[in-house]
Amino acid sequence: MRNSLDCAALDAAMEHVHRAGMPGLFAEVRDGDQVWRGAAGVADVTTGRPVTADMRHRVGSITKTFTAAAVLQQVESGQIELDAPIGRYLPTPVPGESGDTTTVRMLMNHTSGLAEYLPYAYPSLKAFPALADTGPQSLDDHRFTRFDPTELIEMGVTASAVGAPGGAPGMYSNTNYLLLGQLLEQVTGTTAEQYITRNVIERAGLRDTELPAGPYVDGPHARLYEAWFGMIDPPRDYSEYDMSWVWSAASAISTVADLNHFYGRLLAGEIVSPSSLAQMQRTGPVISQEGRTIDYGLGLHPMDGPGRSVFWGHGGTVWGGGTLAMTRADSKRQMAVAVNLQRWNRLDSSGRPQPHPIDDALAALYRVAMHG
Repeated sequence: MRNSLDCAALDAAMEHVHRAGMPGLFAEVRDGDQVWRGAAGVADVTTGRPVTADMRHRVGSITKTFTAAAVLQQVESGQIELDAPIGRYLPTPVPGESGDTTTVRMLMNHTSGLAEYLPYAYPSLKAFPALADTGPQSLDDHRFTRFDPTELIEMGVTASAVGAPGGAPGMYSNTNYLLLGQLLEQVTGTTAEQYITRNVIERAGLRDTELPAGPYVDGPHARLYEAWFGMIDPPRDYSEYDMSWVWSAASAISTVADLNHFYGRLLAGEIVSPSSLAQMQRTGPVISQEGRTIDYGLGLHPMDGPGRSVFWGHGGTVWGGGTLAMTRADSKRQMAVAVNLQRWNRLDSSGRPQPHPIDDALAALYRVAMHG
């Protein structure tokens, strides 16, 4: 297949996102042996320090792909059965009927029916995603709170279920991936961070990726600005934030180069076996936290490309930061984009996010990056 990296078009698309209102963004796009890296805007709106394409970044729920790969390695070794009830391994956090009917696979593909713990950990987000009834004050209250994942899991497990185990569509819930972190610890006898680091991050050869739970990002990085739908004006910097609130679901730090390298090796069958990768790519409908229906597998979701090409990867957000990493099924064309502003849309009278120029500009960048 002919390489088709239009560097001038990628540079222009990046700059357009910045001019639309994004403080800073950076990206890497690959096509075969060709590599383009670019950046636009600032890492710090106060000093004007520019972003660079090699910056480390909180990648949010992209962490789920790493956690899912680690669990599937344990499935391959016979320590975990994908369709076994989670209560077999974790009877205390998921007791009774829920533990008997919710399988490991259901946690991985968000069909467990378990509620999201986030509104309970962050009281001012109690109506999330009914955005008009939320407020940002809990974000500051918990900037340096050290959460125990067991407590967060209990919030989700004891809340009213959002669906029956295995039902369709599923409901995206971080509770699922905290349970998968605990599952890894139960069967490996080590921490989830240590296991994922040794068997996924290091196995993939990643040099700038880590799974922390602390509040700081080491090395060059951008400030992360949260607007919370116009309720924080001007947007506030949350680049220092204790990430124990999302642990094995969304606390990883990486670079755009490492993300492309990781997904390339994953889709080439070098992190999990080809049969495990096929399980990851079995998708069903899931309602996202934004209320959209997406196709979701086991820590992966697809995006359609031109013709019949399909890209696989994941997106992620934290307070103030966002990332999207997508790799074509043949591992040749890849895109990873990081931004340092989140929830830039203001709400209309019904509480729905209004369109913003950043939305169209990002969509245009993704098209150029993925499709040439």
